Amino acid sequence: MNVKTLNCPNCGAGVASDSSVCEFCKTRLKTVACPNCLDLMFEGSKFCDHCGAPAVAATVSDSADLGVCPRCKVGLKQLQIDAISLRQCEKCDGLWSDVATFEKICSSKEEQTAALTFFGSRPQTDGLPGLIRYVPCPSCGQLMNRSNFARSSGVIIDLCKEHGVWFDAGELPKIIEFIESGGLARAREKEKISLDDEREKIREERRQLEMYEMRSGSYPQRAGGFESAGSDFIKALFDL
Repeated sequence: MNVKTLNCPNCGAGVASDSSVCEFCKTRLKTVACPNCLDLMFEGSKFCDHCGAPAVAATVSDSADLGVCPRCKVGLKQLQIDAISLRQCEKCDGLWSDVATFEKICSSKEEQTAALTFFGSRPQTDGLPGLIRYVPCPSCGQLMNRSNFARSSGVIIDLCKEHGVWFDAGELPKIIEFIESGGLARAREKEKISLDDEREKIREERRQLEMYEMRSGSYPQRAGGFESAGSDFIKALFDL
């Protein structure tokens, strides 16, 4: 890592870019990428120390109704990054996004750029390496499902289908990078092809059943039906 001297956003003192706390005012520090030159700057800085470009607007605030981190059990903070509103655990760097915000991040290039700029350069930690643990939704308290985003990204997220998504440290940038590389579009095309193949199988089975009926006057008895096969397939498609 190329360590540089940056200015503390709180007191202006010179601090090494790999420092987590300002030695002068004790402000907690995190580095983010400048949206213009991509060099390091401290979160909370108004301008880049290197090129002078305005920083991505971000604020952190407290609120009594944000819930607790499902891993650390400490109160979550409100993190506003431009138009993106998330909840953040300042202990483990986990993030909570409601459903509408996550859909917006997935579909908006501007939101992806803002989030990736803000989170992309941070040192990422694996909170619980090798340990699979189901965690409760910060909104309703029910245990969330674990799911491979788009079933091909390799990023396992914790999902409450009603309220939102929990990202451990580093997972949201990985998902955004997956989307920007065309991964989500490829996954959707793959699902479309699979669905078309399944529909063709159902149509072929229906034709065979009709031919059998014409010849024998009755349908063959078998376990399950083509309707249930199609329904199960559709259900699996949206199990994200």
